[in-house]
Amino acid sequence: MKKEVQLDAKGYPKFGMRDKVAYALGDFGCNMSFALKGTVQTFWLVYMMMETGLLSALLLIVQIWDAVNDPLIGSFIDNDKRSYKMGKFKTYIFIGACGLLVAGAAVFLPFPNASVVVKAILFILGYIIWDACYTVANVPYGSMLSLITEDSGERAQLSTWRSIGSMFGNIVPMVLLPMIIWEKVTYNGTGEYHTNPLTGEAYKMGDPVLDPLTGEQFETLLGERVFWAALIMGVLGFVAFMVMIKTITIRADENAVKTNENGGKMNIFSAFVKFMRNRPAVGATLAAMGMFLGMQSASTANTIMFATYFNNASMSGVVTAIGFLPMVLFIPFIKPLVNKFGKKEVSVVGTFVSLLGAGIMMVFPTVENRDTALIVYLAGLVLFGLGMGVYTCVSWALMGDAIDYNEWKFGTREEGVVYSLHSFFRKLAQGVGPSIVLLVMGVLGYQSELGTIGQSFQTSKNMCWLVAGLYMLSAVLQFVGLAVIYNLSKSKVSEMTEELEKKRAE
Repeated sequence: MKKEVQLDAKGYPKFGMRDKVAYALGDFGCNMSFALKGTVQTFWLVYMMMETGLLSALLLIVQIWDAVNDPLIGSFIDNDKRSYKMGKFKTYIFIGACGLLVAGAAVFLPFPNASVVVKAILFILGYIIWDACYTVANVPYGSMLSLITEDSGERAQLSTWRSIGSMFGNIVPMVLLPMIIWEKVTYNGTGEYHTNPLTGEAYKMGDPVLDPLTGEQFETLLGERVFWAALIMGVLGFVAFMVMIKTITIRADENAVKTNENGGKMNIFSAFVKFMRNRPAVGATLAAMGMFLGMQSASTANTIMFATYFNNASMSGVVTAIGFLPMVLFIPFIKPLVNKFGKKEVSVVGTFVSLLGAGIMMVFPTVENRDTALIVYLAGLVLFGLGMGVYTCVSWALMGDAIDYNEWKFGTREEGVVYSLHSFFRKLAQGVGPSIVLLVMGVLGYQSELGTIGQSFQTSKNMCWLVAGLYMLSAVLQFVGLAVIYNLSKSKVSEMTEELEKKRAE
């Protein structure tokens, strides 16, 4: 017999595993596209050989637009009162997912011999198209968490499962992409190096080309493979989105979400002022900015470090994945830990562990033996990932509580706007961070025209210090945001929830 579906008091199917897995698939779909962001700078820097200053400026331009369009789209969704067959949020996610089928590859068009002007145009247009599609899918997806359930514990579970979807959505391309898009260099009769530095003999056709500084084989980026990999990831993301749309249940009236007290058009400037007065939203946002300033900004420098210092860019994803796998350890324990100690309290402990890991990473550039340096780097990365795993498992639940705080303090929910302004600052960090890092890489000696072959030993060493410093910056900002600014302790969340339930009942 078919199992009878249990209904809640409002007549919806009861919240359960179906919702959690479906919500995880949504972030998996988002990250099939988002995970490519770290590859964008590497592709344009190494394969397209765009000068660091120009790429920095272009990246800043498109990322500022990326940040600006989030609150605009959030406002548009909040004010859209039309009736949709699939529901408003699911319809917008569907439209964005259709675009992401091909938009992810638009920024990886492989034309390395094009002029500088053509390259700049391709970069800007490709990124804008990609970003527009991603935002249309991602903003309603993030806002949907507080509409699936109003229960604080269930929101924490959704946040945890979203983190699971995010982890798998990041780990798959993180591990596999470098293996696919990087290739060991063999001698073909051209290039700067014609003599084996270890033997002093001339290379024969097909011989591995060795780095004279390390004696290891050079690696080069295969740009065409990046393009095709992006297309495949777009298909995988679309499938994940479709399963989520068919499966998940929204238990709140989407058109009943208020954008201001009078039910009229939302004032973006007023919403911005309220957001800045919303301490939980500001604290959670600063923590997220710290995470992206460190991790996303470090991604390109990290790849260049592995390609030039360790001569093993194809394995960089595996090493990074090993460092962040400890996040999975906390998944079974997050719910009981949150129920006993609270979301803020648990995540603050995690930031201490991340700070310890970042401190160890600051040591690895001083280690002369490269194998030992890699072990020290990995030890610090594991601790950093362990601490950050606690935060990432509750990060979206923290924002769900911040949306409730907005209603509690100001009388308006504004899911789309609060989440969009959170996304605005997060994406601003994603844009400004990598842009500044590209400039710093140029100052530290990286020369775009050399690709990954021919960079000096000092340049490769400088990349190590840059990566370590970025992870330390990430840990510090997360600690300040969660321990100092975020003010929703377990007891205060209980007080807020109780008062809001009374208001809604009236």
